[in-house]
Amino acid sequence: MVTRRPSRRFLGLLALVVAGIAFALRWRRNPSPCPYSQRRWIDLPRPIITRSRVRDLLAPRPGERVLEVGPGTGYYTLPVARSLEPDGTLHAVDVQPAMVDHLRTRLRDADRRNVAPIVGDARTLPYPDDSFDAAYLVLVLGEIPDQERALAELRRVLKPGGRLVVGELFPDPHFVRAGALRRRGERQGFRFEDRDGTSIGYVGRLSVPT
Repeated sequence: MVTRRPSRRFLGLLALVVAGIAFALRWRRNPSPCPYSQRRWIDLPRPIITRSRVRDLLAPRPGERVLEVGPGTGYYTLPVARSLEPDGTLHAVDVQPAMVDHLRTRLRDADRRNVAPIVGDARTLPYPDDSFDAAYLVLVLGEIPDQERALAELRRVLKPGGRLVVGELFPDPHFVRAGALRRRGERQGFRFEDRDGTSIGYVGRLSVPT
């Protein structure tokens, strides 16, 4: 009986898969934002957590003041900003200066003037209490080392009745399940209102009780 040895190609592919899984697990245990050098991936189409689904659940209205945490290169920024016209404002906070610079260039090229991009940390938002009508973050919550502190900050800066929308999609290594989002949000004083999507990808909406 002849026993075939695995080919080099198969072994190489297996090593890549194992390395990828190990990297994902390590990244999940040590949350951090997607590096600016990998920005091309965050502009790819996103099934389930589409721009229209995020916008529909956020329900931005003209004249409102809205906060986006972790805009990256602005995948969701421009559609939401357009919904706030003519006199509403979108504040976009990202922890990476390179992302903020990229977003500023994109906004300038699009002649979009109602967005204020700044460098900041979700755990210590640079705004006073009750500053915003709504806030949202997509594929971001799991990247924050202290999710509950970030949710507490979002609760602080949202007005009574304010809306918070969170989008998550597997296989993001920082994927936050809907049940975990609900528990963490409710511990910080939010009310879980709605969810649109599936078990592996969804957009959830919470609110601040009035």
